[in-house]
Amino acid sequence: MTQYVIIGDGISGSSAAETLREEDPDAKITVITDEGEPLYNRILIKEHAKGKLPEAPISIHDEDWYAERDIELSLNTYVTSVDTDAKVVNTHESGEIPYDKLLVATGGTPTQLPVENSDADGVHHFWTFEDARGIREHAENADKGVIVGAGLLGIDFAAVCGAQGIEADYLMRGDRWWRYALSADGAEIMHEGMREVGVEPVFDSGVDHFETDDDGHVTAAVDPNGDRYECDFVGAAIGLTFNTEFLRGAGIEQDNGIVVDEYMRTNVDDVYAAGDLTQFYDVLLGERGQNGSWGSAKEQGRVAAVNMAADEEAEGFQWVSSYSITHFDFPFLSFGHPTLGDEHAERKYSDTEWRRIAFKDGKIVGGVLIGDLSPQSKFKQLMREQRVVADQADVLLEQSVDLDELAPPQEQ
Repeated sequence: MTQYVIIGDGISGSSAAETLREEDPDAKITVITDEGEPLYNRILIKEHAKGKLPEAPISIHDEDWYAERDIELSLNTYVTSVDTDAKVVNTHESGEIPYDKLLVATGGTPTQLPVENSDADGVHHFWTFEDARGIREHAENADKGVIVGAGLLGIDFAAVCGAQGIEADYLMRGDRWWRYALSADGAEIMHEGMREVGVEPVFDSGVDHFETDDDGHVTAAVDPNGDRYECDFVGAAIGLTFNTEFLRGAGIEQDNGIVVDEYMRTNVDDVYAAGDLTQFYDVLLGERGQNGSWGSAKEQGRVAAVNMAADEEAEGFQWVSSYSITHFDFPFLSFGHPTLGDEHAERKYSDTEWRRIAFKDGKIVGGVLIGDLSPQSKFKQLMREQRVVADQADVLLEQSVDLDELAPPQEQ
């Protein structure tokens, strides 16, 4: 009987466990997580923090789900180390757990701002369901907020402040939100959306330190320019620190995450990784990529499990990810790798509609759609086909995209 051990019960770990049971009905499967509750929807926890959703719809699996599939679930269990020679996982309580095949799917932990008082009461990070509960409880009683981190997670804090009636300043280091993926035109649409919900973007700013009261609660953020922003609520989202400390000495290659091939294999035999923490070989890019989207993590978990059960290169990971934001009166969607590319094409159609496509070697590698998301499936199709289309950007920027207007691949 094969023994599979999965460290992490996020969507990638849970997807892998479900797939392993389907692929190998007689195997022993153990899932280890340091969280106190089974899988829940990380996408929906922001709606809970906004006060829009109760807890019930956010949970995906209860403990019975694992029992019904004969999957052993260990909650509140911390992995201390992995011995890849002896093939055992060491935990803080259970001792040694042997494995034949191991999947690491531990994700990350929000990075703490490296400034004075960043651990003060009232400074929040957004990752777990427990975080969302704390944010909601505090936000309901807060008046003034500060948001730090001009990316996809930071804007969730802007939405929480808007929904909870917190007047907030959004401190950004650059001259616009998500400056690596958006030009000034696209970013300004997002800035206006923030302003409409009471969140004011502050550019060329950031945080030098926080001020606190005698009880250790945050009272203000001071930026590097010396400007002071009063606040009793702070949302910080400057990225993730990947949870791989327990792999020290295991011989697994890491480079800002765990390095895997397109089959989710690490450099160590019988050890796989999936989810946010992977630096995976992206067959569409032809180089390593990293992706934190829910769909990508779920698919990586499934692909890892298929290969673990088959004990061979059964299926490669090929995925065009997407990330959507529905906080404002207009929709927003990014797909692929919008921050990569050696050239770009964009067009603004209205005050709330804009499109940008990123190309590398003439092929689409990602993009951002604001207002009208309908072209996404066509752009993703072109990505999967790896067609050279940068020279026909005018067709792709038409309000209604018709792929039949593109020159056939053989005529390019």
